[in-house]
Amino acid sequence: MTGYGKAEAMYEEKKITVELRSVNSRQLDIIIKAPPLYRELEQEFRRRLTPLQRGKVEMFISVESSGVSPAASINVEVFKSHYACLKALMIEIGETISADAILRLPDVVGSSGAELSESEAACALACIDVAVEQLTLFREQEGAAIAADILQRVALIGDLLAQVETFEGARIESVKTRLRQALDEAVGAGAVDANRFEQELIYYLEKLDVTEEKTRLRGHCAYFVQTAKEPGAGRKLGFIAQEMGREINTLGSKANDGDMQRIVINMKDELEKVKEQLLNVL
Repeated sequence: MTGYGKAEAMYEEKKITVELRSVNSRQLDIIIKAPPLYRELEQEFRRRLTPLQRGKVEMFISVESSGVSPAASINVEVFKSHYACLKALMIEIGETISADAILRLPDVVGSSGAELSESEAACALACIDVAVEQLTLFREQEGAAIAADILQRVALIGDLLAQVETFEGARIESVKTRLRQALDEAVGAGAVDANRFEQELIYYLEKLDVTEEKTRLRGHCAYFVQTAKEPGAGRKLGFIAQEMGREINTLGSKANDGDMQRIVINMKDELEKVKEQLLNVL
């Protein structure tokens, strides 16, 4: 689910800011961008984010210091390694290597004696917990709006199903008329045994009967509404929507009537919108 959470905390002369952003994803995919000093906490960061369950979650941690920064030191070995890698490439393309450019590369410059204290780590983790709460609240508010939209569309599918019934009687008579006309044109009027025709007609109409499909679809719609009240029912609702789709497709294949087909198309359209919205539900 999409969401956003932000939290700030002060630790001595440092301002720690945590931002969380999430977008839709079937699994929990975590991306962490934090200062090098916090790298040792990455596993704990991920553990704090696991309650989010699903989504592509990006976490940005920034630290601003209002005091005197510790003296910077150059990691000579890393500097030499970057220089050796870039030297041949720069000669090949006819460019020169700037020491300033190398100094901006990762891990070249660090703060001498900089270590992460337990109290600063605890402050950062607490800040993450607050950001997770904010993101969760954002998701809950979005989820309420999504739930209202989904249930409205499921109710509309039920209303469309009721409209199907208004065309069933006329459809049967239309089928009888078309079959009778086709037989009369093929073998001549009055040349067909009426009793045998009625028997074959009954067998044929049974193949077009949609009573079972209507009953099952009503049941699926009711079960969907009931399940939507359960926490963490996103996957289950997806399965129910699939079953609804099977019944709607069977209705369409059996309809054999233009008006009923149009209703079925509208039902499919609403169900597709439900499925799209379910991708946002945990």
